[in-house]
Order: sequence, then structure tokens, then C-alpha cells
Amino acid sequence: MMYANVIIDISHEKVDRTFQYRIPEELAGQVRVGMQVRVPFGAGNHERKGYVVEITDRVEWNPEQLKELSGIVSTGVTGQSQLISLAWWMKERYGSTMNQALRTVLPVKQKVQKREDRLLVCLLSENELRSAIDEAVRRKYKARERLLRAFLETPKIPYGIALRQMNLTTATLKPLLEKGVAALTVRTVERSPVEALKKIRPQSGGLGAVAACVLNPEQQAIVDDFAARYGRGDRQTSLVYGVTGSGKTEVYMEMIDYVLKQGREAIVLIPEIALTYQTVLRFYRRFGDMVSVINSRLSAGERYDQFERALNGEVRVMIGPRSALFTPFPNLGLIVIDEEHESAYKSELSPRYHAREVAEMRARMNDAALVLGSATPSLEAYSRTFPGSAGKNREIASDRACYRLYRLTGRAKSGSHMADVQVVDLREELRAGNRSIFSRRLKAAMEQELGNGHQIMLFLNRRGYSNFVSCRSCGQAVKCPHCDVTLTLHRNGRLVCHYCGYQIRSPQKCPSCGSPYIAAFGTGTQKIESVAREMFPLARILRMDLDTTSKKGGHEEILASFAEGEADILVGTQMIVKGHDFPNVTLVGILAADLSLYSSDFRCGERTFQLLTQAAGRAGRDETPGQVIIQTYSPSHYAIDCAARQDYEAFYEKEMAYRQVLHYPPACELLSVLVSSRDERVLNEAVTQLHGWVLNMPEAAHIQLIGPAEAPIYKVNDIYRKILYMKQENYGILVKIKNRLEELSSRAEWRQHVMLQFDFA
Repeated sequence: MMYANVIIDISHEKVDRTFQYRIPEELAGQVRVGMQVRVPFGAGNHERKGYVVEITDRVEWNPEQLKELSGIVSTGVTGQSQLISLAWWMKERYGSTMNQALRTVLPVKQKVQKREDRLLVCLLSENELRSAIDEAVRRKYKARERLLRAFLETPKIPYGIALRQMNLTTATLKPLLEKGVAALTVRTVERSPVEALKKIRPQSGGLGAVAACVLNPEQQAIVDDFAARYGRGDRQTSLVYGVTGSGKTEVYMEMIDYVLKQGREAIVLIPEIALTYQTVLRFYRRFGDMVSVINSRLSAGERYDQFERALNGEVRVMIGPRSALFTPFPNLGLIVIDEEHESAYKSELSPRYHAREVAEMRARMNDAALVLGSATPSLEAYSRTFPGSAGKNREIASDRACYRLYRLTGRAKSGSHMADVQVVDLREELRAGNRSIFSRRLKAAMEQELGNGHQIMLFLNRRGYSNFVSCRSCGQAVKCPHCDVTLTLHRNGRLVCHYCGYQIRSPQKCPSCGSPYIAAFGTGTQKIESVAREMFPLARILRMDLDTTSKKGGHEEILASFAEGEADILVGTQMIVKGHDFPNVTLVGILAADLSLYSSDFRCGERTFQLLTQAAGRAGRDETPGQVIIQTYSPSHYAIDCAARQDYEAFYEKEMAYRQVLHYPPACELLSVLVSSRDERVLNEAVTQLHGWVLNMPEAAHIQLIGPAEAPIYKVNDIYRKILYMKQENYGILVKIKNRLEELSSRAEWRQHVMLQFDFA
């Protein structure tokens, strides 16, 4: 007798474990790991759906008490055993429930009805049709007469229009269909998110699309080495580190072309929906109908159709944000993560996975290759390109596998050079009496470029949620004396550190220089757009932010308009500076670099450097020289200085030294436990007990325990939140603590009223 261990598809912690069922004789040999099945569940034997995670001949309960599987679910997207296994791995690693992990890796579980195009087609000649109309008039068939007269104008009428707008019924249509007056044709319509791109005719060559592009020697060397390693079974993760405009996408496409020729499929991850249009356009021109896209803006039907097409082999390259990683390709051979440094690859919902880590695991499961790419690699990725301790500040604490490093040092397009970057000290602007958002240098540069018929991008660096307090005289932000992060201004007028809990009342004068010019720092893209319109009334201005891109297709509409030269200035947040290629952009203005530099996050320096470097890379991508103007109150900060010089190596050395001194990733592992409850008293009881449990563990002597501290936003939706932080160089020790906390909390009295969320930073 064989048994199936099943995860019940119910979002409830009490059933977040496997249940064992007998496999009946009629299903023997049909049930496989990963399948969705129907099972009797509970005292009333209500039928539920679940997923088979294991098939075994070992019985775990009294065989007489075990129930049988009811049947196999055949109406959903085919369950992939590998994705079920991946969900289990994510549950164990990130501390979620199994059903949360399953909802992540199987985003489309239910079959969605196919969209059909139904037409009523007239089968009569014109003379026969007029005779039929005369008969309908004579016999007073008003509804039939309306339809027949409509056939005189057009021989094909959409079925829905006939029923709704012409007020017809199926009873009216039935005799016409039976007598051969008309026919009903039904055609399945493919819900394709790349339908608009099909008007673009791919050039011949390659795999039925465009011929291979001509690579420069640096690009070709990377592709050749990748192909050689892939051919001999070497699946070491690769990091393509290339300056902005160095042609990383062309390298990806050549790698994908090689893998497709091996009969395998590829996934390309991009950090945001804003990048979808240009990225998919380039890949479609190369690979044609083998390319599709998946993202959260698609309808359920569109997402279902894309996964079905991937399963059926109709799509072989899937492009999209995090969720594209779970495309059910049967023979996945390559995963590419473009702009791998982006924080968008980290899930904010449980399980709080990082796409880079999950991609590594899925690549191992498939014997596939993983390629990361960035002009500003994350410290986590770049530090793994050094075997052992390759030099000061380059040692990674964990035992994770090293990456192979590829370098692209120059721009791919002939005649294109890195933009000239200038830094404007806003303290000097204030002393000169200029209180405008635009510095004098930026305003003059905008006037010049608009006069030359060039385009401009204005970027407001808005990372983080809360304002910080900064002095406009000396440029210093009010920081925590213990954590080297800025204090966050709360509505009660207090400045709080969200790492150690230190807090003070918001000062009236600058603690550094005594100036009264101290205030919360912040502005918005709408204000910038308004000021720009007043300053340049003849300029055509577009704004791209969360407000203007909320509707479906909003990103594509704005980007396409700007690419076609229908606007002179594009104002936006970080979504405008990632991966876009606009040849006519010759000036990029970065209006407030300090907005991300002084956020309450130990990665604020890294993210500032990345955003500024990426923004600078948007200018001068054609032969016309480009310039970048960075406005800041902190021109001497190493993140801004290194970004202005486009010097990643120098930034890495300084930032890594900071991480090692303060024991932050990747120099050290960091586990945070977010504890939340609607009852503040219960929250305090739970977090106190969790803190005590950690202190009593044998591993406590080897970790640095911080907190409990209030979360950056303490109260959200009437839910109170506190956090415990644990630092340790050994990732395994933190995993043991996580597992032990999950076990102990499952038996706690407060468990039903408290939610725990584990996060490895």
C-alpha cells in the first residue's frame, strides 16, 4: 500500500503540516509529487484540495484510521513537483507557513475560462437575404427582421452585440441557425500581454527572429566563456558587472540564445513593471513569439494563459518581476536577474524571500545557470566574487558559494561616453539666497539643453517612508549616536532610532552648529512638476510616479510618449532611472540626493550610491555628450562622492568597512523577528517572552541581540509592531534560533493573537 503526504490548501496555521492519506487502487501509479488532489478533511469529511508533497510506503498513523484520496484535480495549472519542493524549501528557510509559500510559487492555481470570440455569420446571398426580410415583415417577426437588416450592412455580427444591443434572444436565433440562414462561429482568443508587439516584425535569423547582434570583444569574451562552462556542465553563478550602457542586455540575449539552442528555456527577471516595455520590446525583436511577460498588472486570465503557454512549450523566454521566477517551465536552463541590486527583488510579504536566493535554489533543482547583472552590484553579490579573504574588507562571513565575475568596462555604443557629473552644494545655494528646488547651475543647464532640442530627466530620490530632520546651514542630519542611522521624525514630535530604540525630542536648533534653520526634509514630484512648468512654460512635461502609473499600461504610455519625443522633460521617482535608454536625453538633474542618504536603514548609503549612479547612466547614451547635476547638502559623503566619480570599487571598500565595524550584512548575518498584534498588551507580553527564550538558548552566547524596538511604523492599520534583531556570522545559528522560536511560539498562550514574521536581511 502506498500513501500520500498532503498539504491541505487552507490558510490556517493549525493545518500547516502534512496529512497522510491512502492512495486507492484506482489512482495507483497516477498520483505524483506536486499534484493537486481532493481529500476528505475534518470531522464532517468535507472535501478539500491539497498538494502531494511526498509519496511513501511508510505509514505514520494507524492504517485503519487513514482516509483515502478522493481524486486528482485536473482543472488547475499542472502542479510542478519542483515548485512544490521549492515552496517547502522557502517555508523552512524564511519561516512562513506552507500555504503562504504555495500561494507564492503557484500564483495561478485555478483554471480561468478561455476567452472566446463568437460571431454570427450570414449564409444567404443578398437576394435570399432580402426575401427573408420580406417574410419576417409579413409574419411580424420583429427581432428576426432587425438581425436580417443588420446582415445587409455587415455579414458578420459579434454574438454579444446581437444579444445585448439588438435585443435578441437565443430562441430567436435558434431557427435561423437550424435553417442555415446564419452560422455561429467560435474562435478562442489568446490573451497575450505582448499582442501590441506583434506589429513589430522580427528580423530573420537566430531562432526564427533577429540575427545575433555584433558584440564587442569584452561582450564576446563573456558569452564565449559562459557557453564553454555551460557546455561542460559548470553551473557556477555569474555576476556581470558592467557600467551603465555597457551592453549587458546584449550579453544576456546571446546567453539565452545559446541555452534555447540546447532545447531549454529561460527566465529574465527585471525589478519593476516600469522596465517591462523597453525590455520586452528588445527581447521580442530578437526572439519573436517565444517571448512573453508576466506581472501583477495582468488579469487572472492573462496570467493563466502565459503559464499554460509555458507548460505547453509555446513560450520559451518569460520576462517579468519576482513572480516570473515561478514560471512552470518543464526544462528551465537559465535564469537572468537584471539590476540584481534592486530592493524590489525582496518580498515584503511572507515568505520574505529574496529572488536571488530562491533563483539559486531553483537553478540547482533544474541544473540551470544563474546570471546576475548590474552596474552597481549589491554588496551581497559582489562580496561573493572574491574567493576566501581576497583582500581587506572583501571577506564574506558566510560559507555560501562564490560567484564568477565578468566585467564590462566601457559603453557598448560607438561614440557614447560616460556623462560629466557635477555636484552642487545646496548649502551654498542657501547662502546665496536661492531657496528654489532648482540650483542656479541646474536651471542654466536646463535652459541650454531645451534650447538645443534635447530632453531632460529630473529625478527625485525618494526612498524610505518617513522624513528626517536636517540642518540647511551645515547639512547635518540628526542621527542616532549608537547605530549611525538617521533618527526618524514621528508625529508626536520625537526622533526615534528603529534599530536600538534610542529617542529624543525633535530639536529647535541644529545640534551640530546651533542654526535655527532645521526642519523635516522632503518634497514631492508634483511640486517639482509645478515649479518646472512655471520656470519653463513652453516645455512639454511628463510626470512618472505611483500616481500617474496606477492604471494598467500607465508605464508603457508615459515611456513610449517620452521615447517618441512628445515631451521635453520627464519628472519622476526612481522608476525613471532604471535601465531605460533614451538617446536624446543629455541632462539628468538629481534634485535631492539626501532623501535616501539619511533614511533609517543601514543600506541607505548603498542605495543612494546605486540610485545616483543609475540616474547618471541615463544621460549621454548616444553620441551627444551628457551631463548630470547632483544637488545635495552632503557633497563630501563617500556615497555621493563615489557616485559622482562613478567609482564602484572605492565605494565598495568604504561601505564594506562600515558594515564590518557595525556587523551588518554581508559582513554578518542579520535575522529580524517582526512581532505584531492588535492588542498592545499582548504584543508586549509576546515580545518579552520571545526575548527571554532567545536569551535562554545555548546559541545566545554567540549572537548580538538587539531590541525589542518599535517597528519603523509602529502602528499600521490598528496593528502594533515590534522587532527583535539578531546578528551572527554563522547563518546556521540564526536558522536554529528561528526554528526554535517557531516551535516555542506554536504552544504559547498568545499565539492566536500575535503574528510572527521572520526576515533574513
